[in-house]
Amino acid sequence: MKCLTNHAVFVVLVLMLDVPTISGDESRANRQGAAVADAETVERETVERETVDPDAVAMLQAEVAEQLKLALRKLPMEIDDHAADAVQQYSARGDVRFFSGQFQEAVDDYRAMVRIDPRLDASHWRLGIAFFYAGKPKEAASQFDKYHSFDDVDRENGIWRYFSHHRAFGPDLARKELLRYAKDDRPPFPEVYQLFEGRMTPDQVLAAIPADAPDRNSRLFYSELYIGLNEVVLGKNEAAKPHLANSILNPWPRQAGYGPSYMWHVGRLQYLELVNPRQK
Repeated sequence: MKCLTNHAVFVVLVLMLDVPTISGDESRANRQGAAVADAETVERETVERETVDPDAVAMLQAEVAEQLKLALRKLPMEIDDHAADAVQQYSARGDVRFFSGQFQEAVDDYRAMVRIDPRLDASHWRLGIAFFYAGKPKEAASQFDKYHSFDDVDRENGIWRYFSHHRAFGPDLARKELLRYAKDDRPPFPEVYQLFEGRMTPDQVLAAIPADAPDRNSRLFYSELYIGLNEVVLGKNEAAKPHLANSILNPWPRQAGYGPSYMWHVGRLQYLELVNPRQK
């Protein structure tokens, strides 16, 4: 992933949101950034599934909401497409808008990045996720198809493509169109993928994480996140809530780098939508 320019606006936004200054569009390789922690850190910070605290989640949501309000005030109202750092400006603004639940506005900014630099199109997974939450699952599926041509190992992309197909065309076609992967991906994505294939249950996915795994927190985060998101896609909102809450309270993603931090916001926003639905 490339570093953003050290533009003052971005530095302010990034510091406020605790997100590193990287664009995140060439690859998800650093999604595993800090995945391997030392054993003492894992023992101290491992999240226990059984102790979900809704009040703790609500407090964290409120804290982030205040940070985002301040960040939104710092956003540039107009961006010059000819500026040397225009792509980075759209990227930063798109992220803050997405984290604030302004999904169509995030789509607009992410698409502006591609308009300026078409080379970003295939690798722009953030655009696919923004399409999905903006209520455009067909466009999301198309974007994740492009990403598969860019990276044919990343099952996380296949998961989002599956979600998009499920929402656009229904469960039967979604499962039929599941991408098949010949190469191994990092855990827990092979196990999570088997959940969508109908070969594992949520409990089995979680039980597959060794208690003494040095990357236990990262595996728990992604497993809880995608189990929860899958329950939402299936229409099982109550079943989704504890899994999403566990992903939000997991300390790992907010310390692990750009990709995990972004996905933490995805889980946070989805949980917020479940407990406080928007007026349609």
